[in-house]
Amino acid sequence: MEIVQNLSEFSSTKPSFITIGTFDGVHIGHQQIIKRLVDEAAKNQCNSVLLTFFPHPRRVLQSETPLQLISTIDERIDILEKMGLNTLVIQPFTAAFSRLSPTEFVRSILVEKLNVKKVFIGYDHRFGRNRSADIDDLKSFGEIYDFEVIEISAQEIAEVAVSSTKIRKALDKGAVEQANAYLGNPFGLTGKVQKGKSLGRTLGFPTANIVVEEDYKLIPANGAYWVYAIIENKKVYGMMNIGFNPTVAGNERSIEVHFFDWTEELYGKLITIRVLRRIRNEQKFDSVAALSDQLKKDQSLCEKWMASI
Repeated sequence: MEIVQNLSEFSSTKPSFITIGTFDGVHIGHQQIIKRLVDEAAKNQCNSVLLTFFPHPRRVLQSETPLQLISTIDERIDILEKMGLNTLVIQPFTAAFSRLSPTEFVRSILVEKLNVKKVFIGYDHRFGRNRSADIDDLKSFGEIYDFEVIEISAQEIAEVAVSSTKIRKALDKGAVEQANAYLGNPFGLTGKVQKGKSLGRTLGFPTANIVVEEDYKLIPANGAYWVYAIIENKKVYGMMNIGFNPTVAGNERSIEVHFFDWTEELYGKLITIRVLRRIRNEQKFDSVAALSDQLKKDQSLCEKWMASI
């Protein structure tokens, strides 16, 4: 998959089949549209192109209430690379870009840069300055510039019954199994392992302290979760705690993972944690000993789930 970060230095001589959107999480509804795009582009010997935006438009235009996202841009790229796309265009989204008129957007980007022949788009898609144009306008542009618009109907979208908003809400309340069903894959958190307070080690549960660099990345609700990571080509299960460690009067939110079958040093490594199930809410225990007893119960529960795989 070719990744284009700057449209000013790109143009396609080969006709393109295109879809447009932010595709946060690349959930099962997104996957359905992308698969259709890739299949039809291949049949017609055209370039399959996904045009997305970064930062997310709402983080630029509604910065007073910044949106937390299911996937970072790198996580989105990783998912899309596996889907058979020819080209991913990541258009920098700025206030200036948002002021492009619908005509300028279609002519300068879709037609002149991407050589569009077919656009696959949701029935409710809007574009151009102040989101002033809709799918009917896009179809009118198609008649002018000789490209076809394939409308993804409300019925098709309703059949999947999923949206990035629903996934964000599920993660906000810790409902990771629901979110995973919508995503089609376990939700992921990617970060570097950094030195923490080593409390887990004193409890007999040494943890990797995961620091997520991207401030826009959505972190699930505080609590304990069953997880896994691929470390040196090995699938390693564990349990993760997100929260403030109230039993020891913690005052900073942290992400800590105890791996069941890994003893090697992890400091400095970039790790993706896949979140499988929620174990329980974050709790304040009467003593460190009580916390240790609960961690043993948590691990026992995770091991039962592992045995049932």
